[in-house]
Amino acid sequence: MKHLLLVLLFTFSLTSFSQILDPVKWSTTVEKVSDTEYKLISTANVDIGWHLYSQFVPEGGPIPTTFIYDNSEETFSLEGNTTEGEGHVIDDPVFEMKIKLFEGESEFVQLVKLSQPVKTINGFVEFMVCDDTRCLPPTEVELEFVIDESATAGTKATATENTQEKKLENTIEATEKAASNKGLWSIFFIAFLSGFAALLTPCVFPMIPMTVSFFTKQSKTKAAGIKNAVIYGVSIIVIYVLLGTAVTGIFGASALNALATNVWFNIIFFILLVVFATSFLGAFEIVLPNSWANKVDSQADRGGLVGIFFMALALAIVSFSCTGPIVGTLLVESASKGGLAPIIGMFGFSLAIALPFALFAAFPGWLNSLPKSGGWLNTVKVVLGFLELALAFKFLSQADLVLQTHFLEREVFIAIWIAIFGTLAFYLFGKIQLPHDSPLSHISVGRLSLGLIVLSFTIYMIPGLWGAPLNLISAFPPPQEYSESPYGVGFSKLGGGASVATHAELPDGAHLLAPHDIMAFNDYDKGVAYAKQVGKPIMLDFTGWACVNCRKMEQNVWPEPGVLSILKNDVVLISLYVDDKRPLEEGDVVESQLKPGKKLKYIGQKWSELQTVKYKSNSQPFYVIIDHDEEKLIEPVAYLPDATEYQKWLETGISNFKE
Repeated sequence: MKHLLLVLLFTFSLTSFSQILDPVKWSTTVEKVSDTEYKLISTANVDIGWHLYSQFVPEGGPIPTTFIYDNSEETFSLEGNTTEGEGHVIDDPVFEMKIKLFEGESEFVQLVKLSQPVKTINGFVEFMVCDDTRCLPPTEVELEFVIDESATAGTKATATENTQEKKLENTIEATEKAASNKGLWSIFFIAFLSGFAALLTPCVFPMIPMTVSFFTKQSKTKAAGIKNAVIYGVSIIVIYVLLGTAVTGIFGASALNALATNVWFNIIFFILLVVFATSFLGAFEIVLPNSWANKVDSQADRGGLVGIFFMALALAIVSFSCTGPIVGTLLVESASKGGLAPIIGMFGFSLAIALPFALFAAFPGWLNSLPKSGGWLNTVKVVLGFLELALAFKFLSQADLVLQTHFLEREVFIAIWIAIFGTLAFYLFGKIQLPHDSPLSHISVGRLSLGLIVLSFTIYMIPGLWGAPLNLISAFPPPQEYSESPYGVGFSKLGGGASVATHAELPDGAHLLAPHDIMAFNDYDKGVAYAKQVGKPIMLDFTGWACVNCRKMEQNVWPEPGVLSILKNDVVLISLYVDDKRPLEEGDVVESQLKPGKKLKYIGQKWSELQTVKYKSNSQPFYVIIDHDEEKLIEPVAYLPDATEYQKWLETGISNFKE
């Protein structure tokens, strides 16, 4: 039973994450004891939240940590067993036994006695690592111990793994984790603001008096009122978070990643958002069937915990016509990132809604301090309608990019956004009125301020029609090379060195990425052949037409002078689009290694499978530097917005190629 549980934990670990986890870093040092005796010290640095098991575990427990030292040449002898630190013993709830484990930094020491001089001793460690919810499969890591015979007794040799490259890898890994965490915080923050925006819609705001009325009857004392309000707020959060959890559980991170680049999904969602936007602008009202709301209302009248929960459910259902479009957009954006993003997004959104409703439920008298319902609620709804309309074209753009139809190129996309936000600015200034608007006798300070912000944003986008990068919104429009004038009007080219002067001089299969003239291949074999011809290392760029973070890297990191010079002069860039929906040529159609029995149909499937099978990753962007034997020169990196660290990574890979 325990072994079955272990297998299930492994399976969960392997299927729940798009990136391969590596929570333990090993380094080695050697301490001289005498002229012939040395201590081989293996140090494990375990990430926070994970733990490594002892060399000695009870039968039926986890895989123990095991050290093997290569003595095939019989140059040394082991003096005793490998010793380990104290660690700490816990009652492991998974394996139902007392087990010794290690967290943080731990040392394992093996004393050896040399029978003849050697420069290095090699070995490997096999170990298993777990956190509170999952275990990773047993892993083997090679160890190398450098013997310094000239050292005095008691002196430790420098750790062989503690090289500049290892430090760089650790720094890059920390930066990537920080970027990932920042991405989750961004989702939470945007969702939280979206929740507050939903509060101000005509469907949600009027629910406050109903809430106060309900809890005035339910709460006989102040203490009871506070308790009921807390239960009410938690119920609202639970309802919305369950929605996010269901999306994550049903689809999974990998499926959602593919869904975000699916042409039909993007087209359908574009249509849905246009419908939602039209509704917000007042053309019609989206409502759920009255029977649903009436049935939930009748349950809310029961009182007690059940009544409070159904009151929260009534809030979610009655407000659907206004919150539905916001929740839908938020879910798709966060779900496409996979992992915990949908849950974090729904938590942020529901928290913003739950807080004020819980407060008014606890202190009904606060209702008197609220502004009365009026035309300002409709203004909020119209603003949200314009935002929904702008986001709709983002999804249509992704479908266009994947199909490569060039229907919605960069200039057209920016022109549409200028029209949308320009119209919104005129609306906020009172120059445009919709049929259901209340008469506007004057413009409030808040409305005027918002109008000025929208107008400034509109003016900011205008130079984008002539090739300006528009870094503020780099994740939304198509990339600069996907345009009628990739170099901008006048075809002015930017600096940063030049590896190829004109398009006529390009090798077979290559093209120039505008506006910086970075030479790139989309054909793997042609790119590798050219790299061998010119004697340069290869950088594989696993990317996607609908990949937001890919565009951020290309527009914000690649143009940095140091990075740009390397990409143009020191490596051969091969960009492999995993969402390329063009069919493979007949001779390239092969059976899938990931799904035996099925054939690969599209070019993107070929590159996606290459990334997953060879590099154990399926998220983009993903960068790999390889030599002419197609072997890694340095550990790959993913989204790395720090240009300095990205440049160091490039320089280290190139340096390893030259050695």
